[in-house]
Amino acid sequence: MSDARPFRLVVNKTPQLPAIAGVYLITDQGDNLVERVSQGLRGGVSVLQYRAKDKARELCLAEGRELQRLCTRFGALFIVNDDMQLANELQADGVHLGQDDGTVAAARKLLGSNKIIGVSTHTVAEARQAEQDGADYIGFGAMYPTESKAVTQLPGIVGLAALRAEINLPVVAIGGITPANACRVIDAGADAVAVISSILSNPRPDAAAAELGLLFKRNQPFPRGAVLSVAGSDSGGGAGIQADIKTISLVGSYAASVLTALTAQNTRGVSSIHGLPPSFVLDQLDTVLSDIPIDVIKTGMLHTPAIIAALAERLGERKVIIPLVIDPVMVAKGGASLMEREAVQLFIDQLLPLAYLLTPNIPEAERLLGRVIKNESEMEQAARDLYALGAARVLIKGGHLSSQNSTDILFDGKECHSFSTERIFTSNTHGTGCSYASAISAFLAQGEPLLTAVSKAKTYITAAIRNARPLGRGHSPVNHYLAAHELT
Repeated sequence: MSDARPFRLVVNKTPQLPAIAGVYLITDQGDNLVERVSQGLRGGVSVLQYRAKDKARELCLAEGRELQRLCTRFGALFIVNDDMQLANELQADGVHLGQDDGTVAAARKLLGSNKIIGVSTHTVAEARQAEQDGADYIGFGAMYPTESKAVTQLPGIVGLAALRAEINLPVVAIGGITPANACRVIDAGADAVAVISSILSNPRPDAAAAELGLLFKRNQPFPRGAVLSVAGSDSGGGAGIQADIKTISLVGSYAASVLTALTAQNTRGVSSIHGLPPSFVLDQLDTVLSDIPIDVIKTGMLHTPAIIAALAERLGERKVIIPLVIDPVMVAKGGASLMEREAVQLFIDQLLPLAYLLTPNIPEAERLLGRVIKNESEMEQAARDLYALGAARVLIKGGHLSSQNSTDILFDGKECHSFSTERIFTSNTHGTGCSYASAISAFLAQGEPLLTAVSKAKTYITAAIRNARPLGRGHSPVNHYLAAHELT
């Protein structure tokens, strides 16, 4: 007798509402709202809440329809704040109600069972009541003081953790959330983080939204996050795409690759370079991205103007961006040029403005800016100037200075941060830049905020240099294996 179970077809007639998760953007009252929201959606905003405060009804309808079209284009949910009548007129995906803005029952009756209804709460008791009333998600806060409205109740992280233990609905954390504190909010149990100025007041709303979105990777199992390296091959295995894959894998992420060029290379230098056709580079890129969910793209050796132009065009036309870490590889450790001279200006004009993070060493920064950099003060100014060229964040690596410490300078768009370790005097530094940028990319893909990602990567690359062992007769490669063991 067969022990196979009989097949049964089960039909679930209950409509499944879209999940509320990720970056939840609330609109402000500033100018050029539609353009700024469009950039935020391109950065990966998953829910947009339209807050039409003190605006004429005709303007609310016109602006709301335009924002709704954007949400449809980018696959984001469109929620109207407070006003269930406006939500009904706009045929929005749902409405978000304050404690004094009507009941869940009234909203459900007006909007129907297939619309999403959220409720703002400040206590566990209010959240329980919203759940009992049939809300689909709750907003909870404030997490931190905020300038957008007067905060009378501040349950904070402790309150959020207590709420998470009691409530089964998706929770949107609200109030004063920034990339610097969002990790604590996510770790306390938030399914989404609601922000306004962190995205809409940023010069690069797309980069700001993508930065916040990456933080939700932090609770996934290992290998955590996926990084796509677009770089040249080093036949000696110490740098290039080989170093990228070693680093990304050893620190705990998944590594995919797109080759731009093949080099005949060892620890003493590069004897020849074979650039790949741009069409084949794009074919690799498109094939990977069509199948594998990549969280961060890291570029290294791009070599020719044609490859740079093709890559910039393809990445620039993506509907939703993938954060791009650009290591502007120009010269090999042995002195060979890895970027054609005429490619530099094209790189500055077309690819650099797409960067979430640009990671030049001092010679590369000098070549990009056309001036000499002699000290840390000039490194800071160089980082600001490269930011002005379009990179959202800039890390200048100070390994080529002769000071006692090796200090890197990060400009995050507002202020400079310094990362310093004791300098290790050694010639065993092959692959340092590739590995450092790849480690940063992996930690970002794992949900670490930028400052933490750079700090951990700095620790990693310092250990890799310190543990390097002589190999070959030139610049020996860094020790990826022992560095990863030290890090864990």
